[in-house]
Amino acid sequence: MAAISIFETVASMREAVAGWHAAGDKVALVPTMGALHEGHIALVTEAQRHAKRVIVSIFVNPTQFAPHEDFKKYPRTFEDDCAKLVAVGADAVFFPSVEEMYPAGFATRVLLLGPASVGLEDRFRPTHFEGVATVCCKLFTQSRADYAVFGEKDYQQLKVVARMAADLDLGIRIVPLATIREPDGLAMSSRNRYLSAEHRALAPTLHHVMQGLAARIRNRDELYKAVAEAQTAIITAGFELDYLEARHAETLAQVTSLADGPIRLLLAARLGSTRLIDNIAV
Repeated sequence: MAAISIFETVASMREAVAGWHAAGDKVALVPTMGALHEGHIALVTEAQRHAKRVIVSIFVNPTQFAPHEDFKKYPRTFEDDCAKLVAVGADAVFFPSVEEMYPAGFATRVLLLGPASVGLEDRFRPTHFEGVATVCCKLFTQSRADYAVFGEKDYQQLKVVARMAADLDLGIRIVPLATIREPDGLAMSSRNRYLSAEHRALAPTLHHVMQGLAARIRNRDELYKAVAEAQTAIITAGFELDYLEARHAETLAQVTSLADGPIRLLLAARLGSTRLIDNIAV
């Protein structure tokens, strides 16, 4: 089994990347917060399709957590993560400290509009995308990678990051990968481990309801009524629903019918203390 390089500083990562680029190799970055599962491994495999060298960053980013959220209890499984990355053939892990990413005196944030301010995740986590965009901007410029691979499960995040990379001319191509699911349809997430057995059995209801809603919209059912009935079905099943909405797949603007353009269904709901998000194309 091949070894894997572990970079704890920006300087060491940049030195390696400079060597790879000098040899003519393309480099892909897979940003993660660790606690890796099969969904993350699929991102690495996708990255390997685009680039000869793949770096996986593992950094639980404090700036994207609100004070009441789970930063301290977010799972940290570095050794297990590295073993999985060795098995899949990743070249390197970027594992910086908080001090490396946010040194004393750090005072800069990325200001976001567009897909970051459409009333979905931003309505419930108003500081979240600023933290995501800031750390991703740093990771992109720190790594000098040619590609960055993101899963579609965090769909609004994908659109935010892609917009930022284009707007700021960061010279990196954002590669999306379809959501990886459990056999029963539940979107893979590091937070799924927090679900009780009872809640884990109930969780796939979200995907099934969304599939039914997508079918109704494709069938030209009245959109507002179809969405409202799907929302009621999720609440009746025992979830605390933050949102279930039909939005334009590219801009995330509100839509009134299938004629408004490609539609994406986006959802966030809670089971106990666990917040689940999902989305599907119509």
